Formats: sequence, structure tokens, C-alpha cells
Amino acid sequence: MTSFVSDYSNKLILAPMVRISTLPMRLLALRYGADIVYCEEVIDFKILATTRYENKILGTVEYISSDETVVFRTCPEEKGKVVFQMASVTKLILSKSLHFFSRENDVSAIDINMGCPKEFSIKGGMGAALLTKPDKVKDILTTLVNGLSIPVTCKIRLLPKLEDTLALVKMIEGTGVAAIAVHGRLKEERPRHKNRNHIIKIIAESVNIPVIANGGSKEMRTYDAIATFLQETGCTSTMIARQAEWNPTIFRKEGKLPLLDVCKEYVTVALQYNNVHTNIKYCVLNMMHEDMDLEEGQRMLATASQEDISDIWGLRQYFQDLKASWKKKEMELFNTKIEITVTNTQDGAVESVEMPVRYLKKDYPLGISAKQRVFEWTRRKKLPRPDYKTVEREGDRYFMSVVTLGSIKYKSSFWEKSKSIAEQNAAIVASIVLDIDDGRKPGSSEMTEAVVAKWRELYRVKISWDNISQKKNESSSSLCDQNHRVSEDILGCKIYVLQRKHKISETDNVTDLNGIGSKRKCDDFEEGGEQNSQNDNEDSQSEQVSDNKKEPAVTISQKVDWLPGYYHDGMLPVETSPDSCLVTCSTVMCKTVLTLQPQRY
Repeated sequence: MTSFVSDYSNKLILAPMVRISTLPMRLLALRYGADIVYCEEVIDFKILATTRYENKILGTVEYISSDETVVFRTCPEEKGKVVFQMASVTKLILSKSLHFFSRENDVSAIDINMGCPKEFSIKGGMGAALLTKPDKVKDILTTLVNGLSIPVTCKIRLLPKLEDTLALVKMIEGTGVAAIAVHGRLKEERPRHKNRNHIIKIIAESVNIPVIANGGSKEMRTYDAIATFLQETGCTSTMIARQAEWNPTIFRKEGKLPLLDVCKEYVTVALQYNNVHTNIKYCVLNMMHEDMDLEEGQRMLATASQEDISDIWGLRQYFQDLKASWKKKEMELFNTKIEITVTNTQDGAVESVEMPVRYLKKDYPLGISAKQRVFEWTRRKKLPRPDYKTVEREGDRYFMSVVTLGSIKYKSSFWEKSKSIAEQNAAIVASIVLDIDDGRKPGSSEMTEAVVAKWRELYRVKISWDNISQKKNESSSSLCDQNHRVSEDILGCKIYVLQRKHKISETDNVTDLNGIGSKRKCDDFEEGGEQNSQNDNEDSQSEQVSDNKKEPAVTISQKVDWLPGYYHDGMLPVETSPDSCLVTCSTVMCKTVLTLQPQRY
């Protein structure tokens, strides 16, 4: 099957309709017999501002705007049959948007709307406003035909004078378009006015390209009536709008199916592709426009979610199963592409940490937030309060925040609509690195938990303390000068325990995990080489605890088997418990510094 529409003759076509011709309706039309389906009109600069995204969970290709709105969505089922209709004003903007369609085979053809009579379109110089600007029409169509490898078509309305309409059609044919759709009314006329089928027939006889007859919904109430309309217009192809909007089984040779059955089928497809509930509601209410007295119609009016809609049509379990499958696929994909970035300064100290985490209000109890918990943590530690710096992205006014604690910056990979949510994202990253309970409800965010697990896997070094801990040093010495150096290859990192020498009452300047400088005394030995008594040790410990409330990074007595380190060359303090020794010393006051030298990064 070709990836483009190769022939517009002898075709039944779903017309482009705003909010109607989205993916679910297009798929239903194809399943019931349509040959080609047009999407709803999209303005050129709007598609230009989107990002192409392959949704592997839904199996779709999507063009998404900066506010995460899906502007256009397609799937393999309509490949080779979907036409993208675009509204355009100038060939300059149009030419910039060509790259969206020249690189990928996401759509089968491009159609330029020159027939929309709506006020917003006319005032913008688009749609039917182009009918009286033949030079601009020629520029737009020629640019597309010459710039694309897929077919180009256009859709027009009639001009008041037949000769003007024929001149326009002839000029359009000369640009190289593959077909032209003609709505048999003037731009001022509406569905209550009679469609000029005889004028469409004159147009079809005057050109050598397929003419697609449009505007006959009042006459095509059944499948058999389509043939009559085609005969009157002298065309072999027709584009159906309102009759398909009300019941897409108009394309079915065997005749229309019962409305409620069609509505349920539509909702099933719409839920399958996670269509927003407002669009599902809009389409179903339009389908039921003549049957709103039915219970389903009245209940649809009150719906506020996809779940509400699924209940009405007996699809609640179906939708729950869909969501469970999406969640499973989402986690499988997320786990394979979690990117945690740790940057270092030239001297090897950690400079910043970035993670793909996002704050969701529903994940937290009332009155609790990650930002609040991080602030409370700094108060308990008697540290400077978190410093949030937020930047705004040009174009879409989205925000990203960076929180600084000590000398390390923490940020999320996501941009947010809200400045406050961007700050919450940064706070979550800090809480993960610093082991702060951010207050999330248990099991509330599987994606955040996946990031936490990845962080612990990659950046927390799990080691056995047996090889670097020992009992209290029973020998007397006025200088702690034992030469210890242990090397172990863990998770691709070489872990080194460096020797440290502590003189009597020496004050150590230590840089902790947050890059915050602090002072500790190492006074575990008396002059003359005798160790302190147990009472002296206890007094010293009590004094130290009262002087300094900071919790040790690692305490042997707590049997903590992990070291909160990074793959970097910076310094990390380790503190021992009063009754155990780490490498060189025998009391809580001595320190050992580890340097992590990465074998890979």
C-alpha cells in the first residue's frame, strides 16, 4: 500500500470538520467504508510550533504544542488515507512548515482550506477569504506542490459569478494540484441554503483533474442517496460532512447501524486512543443531536471525565484495563530512558544534579509539599535556606527552577506552566539526593520511585564496612598516623580510603555532601600518648552532640550499608560511632574522607 493518496477518483471521503474529524472519527469512517479521511483544519503557524512525538504507548504519531496539547494525531491504520488540511495566509509561513511533512510519511496528502466561511477564518485572511485573492492562492499552492512529494489538494466555495469561479478553478488546476473539492454554496450561505449541484457539474466538466463534490448532506441521508448526488454533480467522488458527523455508518454499503451502537463504538475507539473527554463528549452529543431525550444523551450532558463517559456506555472495565496497560508500558519505557545527570567542577566536586521528576499535587497530602519538606530539613540542620532561581522559556512562557543547597544545584528536566510547580520539581530532586522524606503518599508516583531507584543504583555506592572498620585502637599514640589505603571496584568506580593524620585537638575543615563547610575536633588522644578514659570519652561525646546537631553521614552503629556518594572526585565525610573505629581512629570525632574516581560516567 502506498503512503500517499494516489487517486482521488471514485472515492467516498470524510470531510474536514473542526473538533469532529479527529483520529477516532476518522478511524470509524474508514472502518465503515470511507476511502479517504481529512483531519480538522490546522493553521500553518500552529503546526509550525509543534514537536513531532512517537507515542509508543498508544502506537501513534503526534504533533504536540508547547502546552502539551495534541494538535494532530495519527496511527498506522489510516496510513495512506489521511489528508492533513491546513489553513494558510502567506507562502513564507507555509514554506517553513513544509519540513514537518517532507521528512516523514505521517500524512498522505496536504489540503489547503479555501472554503471555510467562519468569521475567525475570514478575518485572518484564510479560508474563503482567499477566493478573491488568486495571486496568493497561486503562490501558496505552487509552493506546496513544488516543495512536497505527497499530493496537494484544495477545497473551495463558489464565487457569485460563474465565470469567476471557472477562472479560479482553471488557475488552481495549473498549479499542479491532484484534485479540488468544491462546496456548492457561496461563502455567505449556510446549510439551509440549497447546494448548487449543477454548478459543481459545470466545474467538473471544465477541468481534467478529479473534482470532489461537497455540500450535499441534506440530500445524502442514506448510502444509496450518495449515488444520486454524484450523478447530479457530474463527479465520481464526494466529501461528506454533517451526515458523517451524525452517523459515520453513512459510508456503509449495507446501510446505517443503530445510533446507540455507533456511539458506543465511537467511545470505544476514543478511549483506546486516550482522546480527551471534552472532545469525546462534543462528538457524541453531536451524533445524538436528534435523540437527546434518550437516557444516554441526558447522562452525557453531565459527564466530566473519561470515566463518566465509559460508565454510560458500559465500558468502565475496558477503560480500567486500558489504563493499566498504558501504565505498564509507560513504566517499561520510562525505566529504559531515565537520564540522571551529575556535573562536576574542575576540581571534581559535585556542581549540579538533574533528574526527570515532576510534582503532582495529587501525590501529596493536603498542606504537604516537597518544597516545604526541604525547607524544614535545612532548618533542622541549621543550614542556609534553599535558594530557588527560576527562568522563563521564550515563546511558550514555561518555567524551570534550580534550587541551590550549599554549593550544589538541583533541578528537574521538565519545563512547567507554573513557576511554583517548577520549584517543587527542583525540591523533589534535592530530596532524592539528600534522602529527605518529601511527604509523598506511599505508592503515589511510580515514575518518581523509578527515578529514586535509578539514582540509588547509579550514584549510591554500596560497600561492606568489614574491610575498613576495626575495634578501638588499644595502642597509645599522640598522633593518629596509621597509613591505611583501601581500594575496591564497585559499580565501575574505584573507591579509595585516603590516609588522614590528626594531631591533638586539631580542627578539621571538612566539606560535606552539600558542599557546606564545617569544623570538627579530633581530640581523642591526650598529651603523653595515653587514651582518654571511658568517662572522658562520654563527656566529650555529650559535649560534641550539644555543640553540633548535624547527623553523621554514615554511622557504623546504625549498620548503614550504603554511602551517599557520587561518581565524582570530590570529598565526602564519614563519621564513626563512639564504640567503633573507621580505619584510623577510635572515637566519634575522627574523620575519613573518600574520593570516588570514576572508571565510567
